[in-house]
Amino acid sequence: MAYNIDLKELSIRESEKVEWKENGDDKNIVKSIVKTISAFANDIANIGGGYVVCGAKETKDEFGFQKVIYKGLDSSKLKEVEGTVLAHCRDHVSPLLSPLVQVVENPENSTTKILVFIAMSSQKAHTYRDGETSNYYVRIGKETRVAKNGILTRLLVSKQEIVPFDKRANPSTGEADIDMLLFRDCMNEMKLIQPSKPLENYFSDKEQIAEFVPPLLVKKTLDDELCLRNFALFMFGKRASISLHFPDIYTSFSIYNGVDRSVPTAERYQLTGSIIEQAKKAIELLNIQAYTAFDKTSDKPNQVKYPVRALQEALINAIVHRDYEISEPVRITVFSDRIEITSPGSLHWGVDKEKFLVGKAGPKWRNQSFAYLFNKLQLAQSEGQGIPTIIRTMKEEGCPTPVFEIGADSVTCILPAHPRHRRIRETQPH
Repeated sequence: MAYNIDLKELSIRESEKVEWKENGDDKNIVKSIVKTISAFANDIANIGGGYVVCGAKETKDEFGFQKVIYKGLDSSKLKEVEGTVLAHCRDHVSPLLSPLVQVVENPENSTTKILVFIAMSSQKAHTYRDGETSNYYVRIGKETRVAKNGILTRLLVSKQEIVPFDKRANPSTGEADIDMLLFRDCMNEMKLIQPSKPLENYFSDKEQIAEFVPPLLVKKTLDDELCLRNFALFMFGKRASISLHFPDIYTSFSIYNGVDRSVPTAERYQLTGSIIEQAKKAIELLNIQAYTAFDKTSDKPNQVKYPVRALQEALINAIVHRDYEISEPVRITVFSDRIEITSPGSLHWGVDKEKFLVGKAGPKWRNQSFAYLFNKLQLAQSEGQGIPTIIRTMKEEGCPTPVFEIGADSVTCILPAHPRHRRIRETQPH
C-alpha cells in the first residue's frame, strides 16, 4: 500500500510520532531504528503508530526552533538500509513485525531519496531481543525507552496480554477474607440482593454480583481451589486481610493550619479497610471542610468554602481510577486556602490530556469493577462525568477553577477555597 508521505507535515508533527535518522548503515543505528519501530507498534500513547525517517537529520535553526536537514540516501545506500532494517526486524522482534516502507523524493537534493519506515499500531505487544535479553519498548515523548514497572503493566493490559488489576486473581486470598456483613450491606445498598438467591451463591467462580463485574472468585492456576479477585478483596475484604496483602492501600488525610507544610500538622488520619469504607470516612472528613461563611452585605449571604459535590467527585476519582500497583496511598491534604487530592498513577493511557484538563475527555476505565460498583453505591457519577462535575460545581459556587496536575506517577486535583473564605483568613490575627 502506498502512503502519501508529506515530509513538511512530518517535520511539524509531535516528536512522539516521528523519529529522524541521518543514516542507517551503522549497526547501532539499525538497532535504534528497530527498537523505535517496535515502540511505535506497541503504541502506548494510543496515537496510531509512527514514522522512522532515514536520510534526514533533526536540528535547530539560529532561533532555536526545530529544523530538519534532508541529506538523503543514494540508490545503493537506500536498498542497503531498507534490507538491513527489515532483516533485523524479522530476526529480533517478536511477534513478527514488518513495517511498511515508503521512498520519498528529497526536497533538497534530487539525486538522493528519503526512506520512511511506517510502523502501524499493533494489537499485540512486541519485544526486541538484543543478545540474551528481550525488552518491550515504548515511545515516551520523543524518546524510545524500555517499558518497566507500571508502564510495562499498562502496555500489557492495553494489549490484553494480562488481566487488568481489579479483575486479576489473588492466589493468597480466599472466601474467608471477605467481610460478610460489609458484603451484605453493600449488596443491599446497591439493590443487588435477589430474595430467591442466597448470598452464599455469589461465592463461586460462576455467579456475577452485577453486569460488567466478573465473579468474586476465580480458580487458581494450578488446581481447582478458588481465590478472590482483587476487586472483591478491595471492595468487600476484611480490614486485616487488606492490610496484610496490600499494606500501602489506604487513604492519608492531613490537615494543615496554613498554606503549606511548614506549619505543624493539626490533624492526621490514616483511613484503612475496604476502599468503600475509606471513601465514606474520607467524605465525612471532607464535608467538614465545606463549612459556610456568612456575609449579610452580599447577594449570596451563605457561601460554602468548597462545594460538597466537587470534593466527593475528586475523592472518588482518586480512589477508583488510581493505579493500585503503585505502593502509595491516596493523599488528601487540606490547607487553609485549598484542598489537594493526589491519586497514585498517571493519567489513563487512553485519555487525551488536553481534553481531560477542561473536562471534555471521553470515559476510560482503569478499574472497571470499582467504577461500576461505586456508581451503583451512588458514590460516583456515571462514566466520564466526574471531572466535568468538579469544574461545573466549583464555577457555580463562585470558587476558582480547579487545577489538575498530571505527573509521571500521580494525578493531583487542587480545589481552591472560595475567595470569601480567603478574605476571612487574611483578616484573622496571626
